[in-house]
Amino acid sequence: AIGCVIKGDTPHFDYVCMGATQGITELNATGDIPVIYGLITTNTMEQAEDRAGGKLGNKGDECAITAIKMIDFAWSLQK
Repeated sequence: AIGCVIKGDTPHFDYVCMGATQGITELNATGDIPVIYGLITTNTMEQAEDRAGGKLGNKGDECAITAIKMIDFAWSLQK
């Protein structure tokens, strides 16, 4: 699950972040397929851009690498 929530002037930011976190947690607790948490939460668009390929790296790439590592780990358990 990859996404970005940028804080605005309303409490929607808190609701969206909490809902996404709880939903992904529930999927991991009850499902058979692991879900990688790739939600960037920022205060500004600049922070989002910095984390999505800017000067702070690319969190999307990091999530993809984590997903590949989880698949490899799951396959190693089946051997």
